[in-house]
Amino acid sequence: MQNTEIKGRSLNELAQICHSIAVEKGFWEKDRNIGEALMLIVTELAEAMEAHRHQDQANFKEELADTFIRLLDLCGGLKIDIEEEIHQKCLKNKNRPYKHGKIC
Repeated sequence: MQNTEIKGRSLNELAQICHSIAVEKGFWEKDRNIGEALMLIVTELAEAMEAHRHQDQANFKEELADTFIRLLDLCGGLKIDIEEEIHQKCLKNKNRPYKHGKIC
């Protein structure tokens, strides 16, 4: 896959690409354990935090990319229109009070 095949794609297109790669590599041979998939996303964020703590910028960026890849794979596998979900959530957030009403 060339760089031009990934750059400039919509989130839904990226979800399908990430999911197809995960399928190709055997991660969806049976029904996916959603809890496990979510915890793998959290793990990537924890690895990003470790890289940040160690001021390893290259690894930090890579772990953030891993987080998105796992999240988009899950969206693709569950056939979630993530663009629509983000759109709806942004509309909801737009109508929330400043700092969501929290004083501190």
